[in-house]
Amino acid sequence: MGEENHTSVTEFVFLGLSQDPQTQVLLFFLFLIIYLLTVLGNLLIIVLIHIDSRLHTPMYFFLRNLSFADLCFSTTTVPQVLVHFLVKRKTISFVGCSMQLVVLLLVGCTECALLAVMSYDRYVAVCKPLHYSTIMTHWVCVQLAIGSWASGAVVSLVDTTFTLHLPYKGNNIINHFFCEPPALLKLASADTYSTEMAIFAMGVGILLAPVSLILISYWNIISTVIRMQSGEGRLKAFSNCGSHLIVVVLSYGSAIFAYMRPNAKKMSDGDKVISVFYSVITSMMNPFIYSLRNKDVKEAFWKAFGR
Repeated sequence: MGEENHTSVTEFVFLGLSQDPQTQVLLFFLFLIIYLLTVLGNLLIIVLIHIDSRLHTPMYFFLRNLSFADLCFSTTTVPQVLVHFLVKRKTISFVGCSMQLVVLLLVGCTECALLAVMSYDRYVAVCKPLHYSTIMTHWVCVQLAIGSWASGAVVSLVDTTFTLHLPYKGNNIINHFFCEPPALLKLASADTYSTEMAIFAMGVGILLAPVSLILISYWNIISTVIRMQSGEGRLKAFSNCGSHLIVVVLSYGSAIFAYMRPNAKKMSDGDKVISVFYSVITSMMNPFIYSLRNKDVKEAFWKAFGR
């Protein structure tokens, strides 16, 4: 229940995804399977890229960073959700909620930046193949990766500061299953307009700007591929870019829907379904999308474990 109106909130109570005990048991096993697949899939990608010298290329360097971010994102939310499926009162301390908010925004926004960087890598590989090795040097890749993590840190710092700076007194019931800004804004005891505008501005920078870069990159990629004389070359180019494009659509589509709508404060139960998608499902699907559609990753897997 909520605290007295004059008392600052020290913990939050989640309503979770369901109040029905049987449904919660089913969801527990479903989320447990998803989490295990997420951990195994992303760890496998990281290990394969590390041990197979054929995967020591810019594309797989960024993919390793993406897998690590997915692993952190999922681990920050799903274990807590699993515990909450088994208990009646689903609580998290104010400090714990703050830490969850920081980590989720950091790795989530870093993923957005990494996907844009990976689209640029594919653009250079397809449109400027003769200059690829001179443009995408190891030092350039390291700088792009550092820049991606730095941009995630900046957005996380701004969004977290504005969200947690609001007073939370009285109501501490969150109609959600983890801490994120749209869910917390509903509980604030003050006007949230400036916070919503700050979050929207950060969303423009970390969501819409990278999407624009991705669209430009793929417009040039498609134009170049169409002009290719070799059918085999076109097929290879589309295959290499197809996996990345699928991940982009899944990740950005749900994130933009969640954070770039007006009146984000007015969350509905349906928004929790969208949150499940980008916070749980996408992290599981990414390694499978890249591995199942990627010949190099599959060959590295059979080389390492096929015996």
